[in-house]
Amino acid sequence: MSIERGSASPALGQIDSLMHAYQGEVPGASVLVSHNAREIVHRCYGCADLERRTTVTPATNFRLASITKQFTAAAILLLAQEGRLALDDTAHQWLPSLPSSVRRITIRQLLAHTSGLIDYEELIPTTWTHQLHDEDVLRLIEAQNRSYFPPGSAYRYSNGGYALLSLIVARAAGASFASFLRDRIFLPLGMRGSLAYEEGVSSVTRRAFGYSLHEGRWVRTDQSLTSAILGDGGIYSSSEDLVKWDAALYAPGVFTAESLQLAFSAATPTDDPCVHYALGWRITGETVWHSGETLGFRNAIVRWPKRHFTVIVLSNRNAPEAYSLALAIAKLFFADADVPSASQVVVGPDSTQPK
Repeated sequence: MSIERGSASPALGQIDSLMHAYQGEVPGASVLVSHNAREIVHRCYGCADLERRTTVTPATNFRLASITKQFTAAAILLLAQEGRLALDDTAHQWLPSLPSSVRRITIRQLLAHTSGLIDYEELIPTTWTHQLHDEDVLRLIEAQNRSYFPPGSAYRYSNGGYALLSLIVARAAGASFASFLRDRIFLPLGMRGSLAYEEGVSSVTRRAFGYSLHEGRWVRTDQSLTSAILGDGGIYSSSEDLVKWDAALYAPGVFTAESLQLAFSAATPTDDPCVHYALGWRITGETVWHSGETLGFRNAIVRWPKRHFTVIVLSNRNAPEAYSLALAIAKLFFADADVPSASQVVVGPDSTQPK
């Protein structure tokens, strides 16, 4: 694929047309298209904060939801390349309070969603009123003596697995999960606005707040019971930071070549025959990608590594999902892209409490 300087110009109007519903005093979006680690389109629409009429900019930080998982996986890979843990360590080695039913689960299986862990969303008591944290997920799982299937024998998307991974990162690193991400990934890559948000500990600058459409009105729906869980969906970042992340994934630097290969190698088939799961990434055809869906946010990052082409869509609203938009934008640049059919586009919520 060849994209010449200035070739994005004809596509700008078409992108604006695709993003028409995000324009004006409504919850907005940030769209970034990069080629060869260089921005060729960076467009922002609508409001990050409706009440204050704050507009979305390239520096606006959105809650990434499940796009967080690629950073959790990257933290594990960093610790593995330093010999501080191994992917085939059992989770029990690091979290000895885990019950006997899940003691054989390995870190690799947590990363690939083949652990069989019971979804923590199913375990939350109906009387629970305050936000859960990663440690609460561990306590909920500790009380179980069952799993969906023997570890490694099947695939089932697990937010809880990534909450446990964040706890493993903290124990192996001897530092909090949030500080490890900041010191070892975000700051080295120049992602100065990105963080794993902890209320009362950190603050999100240039923050987008989430909204949902209710009876024709946009209502702020920014937080849920599970919004404080970090490992499966707690990172905030911007399109201007994520393009730096994308660039870092092409060549050894923070990560070794072996770690990069592991991150993007298919680890297991999923419940969609066209999609495999790697380590924090989905693989479909020539794309590696992940969506992020949670209360008030819909996001997607889709990469065509062989073409060095990436589309990022971040939005602070409950619908529509962003993956379809990212694919439609990519098709404006290269019609021969290996883009999934419409039946493959709607992945749906990642779990009963989508992240």
